[in-house]
Amino acid sequence: MLLATDLDGTFLGGTDEDRTTLYQLIKESPDLRLVFVTGRGIRSVLNLLEDTDLPRPEYIICDVGATVTHFPTMMPVEPIQSGIAAKWPGDQVRERLKTVAGLLHQEAQQQYRCSYYYDAQTDITSAQTVATAFSCDLLLSAGKYLDVLPGGVNKGYTLLKLLEVLGTAQDQVLVAGDSMNDLAMYETGLRGVVVGGAEDELLTQTASMQHVWHAHRIGAGGILEAMEKHHSFTTLIDNV
Repeated sequence: MLLATDLDGTFLGGTDEDRTTLYQLIKESPDLRLVFVTGRGIRSVLNLLEDTDLPRPEYIICDVGATVTHFPTMMPVEPIQSGIAAKWPGDQVRERLKTVAGLLHQEAQQQYRCSYYYDAQTDITSAQTVATAFSCDLLLSAGKYLDVLPGGVNKGYTLLKLLEVLGTAQDQVLVAGDSMNDLAMYETGLRGVVVGGAEDELLTQTASMQHVWHAHRIGAGGILEAMEKHHSFTTLIDNV
């Protein structure tokens, strides 16, 4: 089994009790592979992992899908990473985005994406025009984050590529998230859970997806709730 989970608001969210239960379950389940799928950069994730209470992932998909790393070796996963790099136009798009009114650059490592904060005064139309001109995608999430990514690259794209490399059957996977940058994971058709407290637009966009469970509990509690409904994970829980 493989759990592919967003971090903020999802794996890191919920009550202390639910987080402790989920983390202990993962640590005691050698047959469960853990993949972080996050908008954070790799340095930010590594800072989080200084907390020894957090389970160690086998793989980390960062930058909303633009980078993928094998955590034990800290090596990029090939040929996935090279394929993403080939789609990225480089510093040209960053220079053009400097002309867009209302964008505030995020201070984070960004190798194959550009990330900003936006608000009601941001010229989203101009940002979209720049992204399109460079064959990139523009993604808005949580009402404040704007990402420009290589065309077709997102959390769902990179996760599917990783499953191919690992030879993991899609019916053995559970994805979890809470914001619009997680939508692409559900659009893959993989079984998923939108945890409690999720972004309203994500709830709306996934409402008709029969493979997606809308949990009541927040964060880690929502993941546990979904595991209890997913036969493969129920077996895992029963065996711990």
